[in-house]
Amino acid sequence: AFDLSSEPSSAKAAYGDSRFGQGCLLARRLIETGVKFVEVSLGGWDTHQNNFERVKSLSQQVDPAMAALVRDLSERGLLDSTLVIWMGEFGRTPKINGSNGRDHFPTAWSAALAGGGVKGGQVVGKTDDLGWRPVEDAVHLHDFHATLLHLFGLDHKRLTVRHQGLDVRLTDVAGQVVTKVLA
Repeated sequence: AFDLSSEPSSAKAAYGDSRFGQGCLLARRLIETGVKFVEVSLGGWDTHQNNFERVKSLSQQVDPAMAALVRDLSERGLLDSTLVIWMGEFGRTPKINGSNGRDHFPTAWSAALAGGGVKGGQVVGKTDDLGWRPVEDAVHLHDFHATLLHLFGLDHKRLTVRHQGLDVRLTDVAGQVVTKVLA
């Protein structure tokens, strides 16, 4: 699976020649062999300076690779059983700072989901006109985690982990499955 030399040049080109693109191609190959969890990361999104140029450059790596990954998984009959998640750990401020950048912003952020039991072609949630705060169908982090666990076939209310001598839920004492995203 790690030997990308057997892939046709058209497949390599579809994913892009970036490290991220090749990582997505490798992810598809690992999924084809039965690997259950694969992570491909792309750093550089901490755009406190030069946000617009950096996001453009990063997007030129992400867009073709993610499109090729989802298309390939679909064509191979693997998308329905594979959950693809594209996200960061928080959003970026809607306001541009003095360095032409955006700062950390946990109040409103986005994630893209495909396959794996997700109903595609929709947006869940909405912010105000400035992107400053959620105004419709806000999804709390606990809800997001509960939904992911549900899609993995796990009941977030019953799943606990041992942490500092206590059994705790991964979704804390809150969290509801966001049924709008389910297929």
